[in-house]
Amino acid sequence: MTLKDLEIGKSCTVLEVGGEKILRRRLLEMGITPRTAITVKKAAPMGDPIELLLRGYVLSLRLSDAEKIIIKETEI
Repeated sequence: MTLKDLEIGKSCTVLEVGGEKILRRRLLEMGITPRTAITVKKAAPMGDPIELLLRGYVLSLRLSDAEKIIIKETEI
């Protein structure tokens, strides 16, 4: 499952960060690393981008970038 597939209000744990070298580096620098807990807070009216809560801050991420992040859904 990827972060793109996670519903609003659900939480997950990052298993793997993929993508091309530059994209992967940017995602890692933003704090999206393996074992990071992420909650999808909301989405833009057309569904893209999505707003995430991780490491105590809010991050907006395009769906095309979110599909590169492999996750495992978790219960809160």
